[in-house]
Amino acid sequence: MKNLVRPLWQYRQLFLRSEVDRIMTRSMLFGSLMILARVVYTGERDFLFLIWNLFLAYIPYFISSWLTRTPSWAAYWQKIVPVFIVWMLFIPNSFYILTDLFHLGGHDGAPLWFDLALIISFAWNGLMLGILSVRQMEKIVQLYLPGKTDWVFLYPVMVLNAFGVYIGRYLRFNSWDVLTNPFALVADIAQLVWHPLQYREAWAMVICFSMLMILVYTTLKKISKMIM
Repeated sequence: MKNLVRPLWQYRQLFLRSEVDRIMTRSMLFGSLMILARVVYTGERDFLFLIWNLFLAYIPYFISSWLTRTPSWAAYWQKIVPVFIVWMLFIPNSFYILTDLFHLGGHDGAPLWFDLALIISFAWNGLMLGILSVRQMEKIVQLYLPGKTDWVFLYPVMVLNAFGVYIGRYLRFNSWDVLTNPFALVADIAQLVWHPLQYREAWAMVICFSMLMILVYTTLKKISKMIM
């Protein structure tokens, strides 16, 4: 019995470490229950992909939370750099879910208002996981770069996030394509970089999403400081 209790306790601690974690867990559970309700009501599995997308959005939050709780890693840049690279590969997934709003109205069987609430739920969870993860990583970066980290961390990260959202949504690459399909990924990115006028709509989206995510992040950051 003791061997069973300890793993269950550790599992609970993994997801319920703070009040924010508890709120996010409830919010993600709510979205998952909406998916289940839709499957039962319609008999279709149209939006199950949202659960997978949310799982991918949780990975960078898990990484940054782990670093926050592991000072022995956060204190050495030699350890931080490879973890940061992995984090950067996955953090666009958190903001990518916002583009799942494109699927609204494309599936029959459930009321449109229900699908709207369902997709917004997952988009909100992904956005919050991304914002929280970026904030955690920003605090770690501040250990090495005291003072303002906007130009050296926040702005570049948000631009790369927006770029990742574009290549994920329109070029259909995933985070693991860096390992499984690197040549095609590099070739397509090179086309975007070398022919910016030809792909001006793509760069317009990257700039627009970068500004949007920076505004959302800085606004929530200011609000949290005012409340505290």
